[in-house]
Amino acid sequence: MAESRLRRLSDRSSGPATLISEGCTISGHIKSSGDFHVSGGVEGDCEIDGAVTLTKKGRWYGSIAAGHVIVAGHVDGDISATGSIEIMDTARISGAVTGKAIAVAEGAVVEGQMMTTGNTDPTEFVEKRQHEA
Repeated sequence: MAESRLRRLSDRSSGPATLISEGCTISGHIKSSGDFHVSGGVEGDCEIDGAVTLTKKGRWYGSIAAGHVIVAGHVDGDISATGSIEIMDTARISGAVTGKAIAVAEGAVVEGQMMTTGNTDPTEFVEKRQHEA
């Protein structure tokens, strides 16, 4: 089944993700080919070929370089994705955001430059789902 270009990134799954749970903090450089789901804290930079999902309670201090990124928490650093980036309404980002496609929910705060590397401008949306990203 072909994926729709309009299908939300959070609806896609490539298998089980590495979980950094609430109350856990990881320090150092992360390099991986799988997906990451972060509800805790990360202090350091990453190079992840898969997707990074930062939940509302997630905090990241450092640069994120990944295939796809979903941000609902706080990032103090630059975000770069070879694919798409979704910035949820609860997100707070201090740093540059660069991706093939960028969607920004109404209410999100981005203190820094946003640049798309694909053929689309950043998209604004209103989050209607009630689950935690």
